[in-house]
Amino acid sequence: MRAVVQRVTCATVEVDGHVVAKSDGGFLVFVGVGREDGRSQAEALAVKVANLRIMEDGGGKANLSLLETGGAALVVSQFTLFADCRRGRRPSFSDAADPSIAEQLVEEFRLALERTGVPTGSGVFGAHMTVSLVNDGPYTILLDTEELNSPRRQKDDLGCEAH
Repeated sequence: MRAVVQRVTCATVEVDGHVVAKSDGGFLVFVGVGREDGRSQAEALAVKVANLRIMEDGGGKANLSLLETGGAALVVSQFTLFADCRRGRRPSFSDAADPSIAEQLVEEFRLALERTGVPTGSGVFGAHMTVSLVNDGPYTILLDTEELNSPRRQKDDLGCEAH
């Protein structure tokens, strides 16, 4: 699964001109589901998002999580996070999960996030949505469960000499 997490002061999702969800502060989380993803990825991603320390503390430093600030998360499904643009000019979405599976896993992610104690709202799966936000910072983080499960690279792996 992939998520784009944006720290926001406010965000809204509209479908057909009607607000279906809104947040007055916290995170706007765009979530994409890949073909290989399952429930364990949804749950692990939710725990990571809930505990991500990118909210400001009293000193203005990004040092707190949503759980510590009482912020909410607005979850929006976005299969385009699995766009493959390596060939041609039209993105391929063949790595994205089938819609029926993706819908279940996005909802599982939202529910797992709620179980951690983070209030959530969501867009409408498969609908044409208009998403408005005020990015706070701006602060935008990309999370990928495949990368979260792999070990951190050492300086040697980056082409740098070890000190």
